[in-house]
Amino acid sequence: MGRNTRKRRSPLAVRAVAASAALAIGGGGLIWANFYASAHETNSSPNTTKAAAAQVATISCPDVGQKLTSVPANAKSNVDTELATLDKQITEAYARLASSRQAQTNDAGFVQNAILSPLKDKRTAVIGRIKIDFTRVGAAAPTTLDGLAACTGTTADQAQTTAGGQNNGQNNGGQNNNGQNNGGQNNGGQQNNGGASASAAPSASAPANIGGQAGNGPVAADFVDITKVAANVQGKPQKGANASRGTFTTQCGVNANKNHNTDNVIVAPGVTNGAHHLHDYVGNQKVNAFSSNQTFLQGGTSCQNKSDLSSYYWPVVRLQNGTQDFDQNADGGGKEGNVGKILTPVQAQIKYVGSPASKVVAMPQFLRIITGDAKTTTNGLANANAHWSCTGFENKVQLTTQYPICPQGSNVVRTFAFQSCWDGQNIDSANHRTHVAFADPASGVCGNGFKAIPQLTMRLVYKIAPPVLQNGVVKNAYAVDGFPEQLHKSATDHDDFISITTGGLANKIANCINTGQQCR
Repeated sequence: MGRNTRKRRSPLAVRAVAASAALAIGGGGLIWANFYASAHETNSSPNTTKAAAAQVATISCPDVGQKLTSVPANAKSNVDTELATLDKQITEAYARLASSRQAQTNDAGFVQNAILSPLKDKRTAVIGRIKIDFTRVGAAAPTTLDGLAACTGTTADQAQTTAGGQNNGQNNGGQNNNGQNNGGQNNGGQQNNGGASASAAPSASAPANIGGQAGNGPVAADFVDITKVAANVQGKPQKGANASRGTFTTQCGVNANKNHNTDNVIVAPGVTNGAHHLHDYVGNQKVNAFSSNQTFLQGGTSCQNKSDLSSYYWPVVRLQNGTQDFDQNADGGGKEGNVGKILTPVQAQIKYVGSPASKVVAMPQFLRIITGDAKTTTNGLANANAHWSCTGFENKVQLTTQYPICPQGSNVVRTFAFQSCWDGQNIDSANHRTHVAFADPASGVCGNGFKAIPQLTMRLVYKIAPPVLQNGVVKNAYAVDGFPEQLHKSATDHDDFISITTGGLANKIANCINTGQQCR
């Protein structure tokens, strides 16, 4: 543990040419009040936008969890709980920021005095408890924790540059490193997060929403017509003489039985609603915040191969068309800005593939891997591993910082390629990253001390009517669920996996891949 291996580019890494929205895990967040017009608004003037941009729009908080590369085993449970508390505090501060526009207009010091200062005090107390958790087990807490309590406010213009503006350059999403009640008026039955009705014209004293059915995104700049994006998919490393050329496909369904929850047992074990957004689950059917390695084995599976008890879970995609789903008034759902009709994939393909440079070793039982970063708005794109495309375009265009608008007859595709190198010792790490890494993008070779394992790849296909961009707003938008302050940016897409097998299946997968077979 504590090893920091840098992933330079994943196998599906891309360089996008379109405008991007720079958008994880554990105690960090970017809080965004709703300052730009929603899809339902029709009246916005340049003067209004300029006035709104001058106001505090975001609060950026350091991501404490990503700084903790090593936590003593005896302290881990308490530290995980405290990190989840930091996430909850950010969610609550976001709600406060988004619902206090008039107070912010009347008092220039409101954000600092009523939101930032109390938030710093709360975070200081939590960080203090984390330090105590270390000392109680005879360990020294990282000295860097002391500087992570304060959050800063930025204007809408600054935040748009960071999280969703035009970059006139390349999509760097392929560059990866290792791996509540929001208040406001009702908007067509959905919460609007912001104060003024979505049908009202925005004003300098009541800034408009930042788009989306709940007022927290997405916006028009988050979408691009894929037919207008230049090809950007890079070639894969050439297979060497010792390559492991086989594949193993497991069929686990599309979550047609609607197995959902807003927990995350990897990041926030024992904490209800630790993810603050809804997940689809396939494979193991008994995974929630309170599951353990022991209970995983009794969980049953949706996979055709009953020896595959692994848990495969990802944030749901929703169609923001005014529809309300079952969780419209629930934590992690409508209460936290995740609204709209939940879409079930029409296909969910799960395949393990080999290394172009070497044979693979079997995955250890209960190995946890998270790929991508749910908080790229806060953390930047270093760990982003989102790949969006359309059927018929997957070999040509992959997007990280925008959602594709697909042509008629083409479906939206989310693709994930997980880390394929393992440190040979740990089934998890404190920040859930440093025990696994990506292979070198040019050679496919794992870094020193890491072993090649079967690379989990996933391909999720959705039938979605193409969104329409009109007068600077997006209609019929779709978006991935996320932490409420992350604005439903495409780059926040991520995928979670726990390897759980019986009957020697882990060894069978590795042997199949090493011997060049195509197995199911």
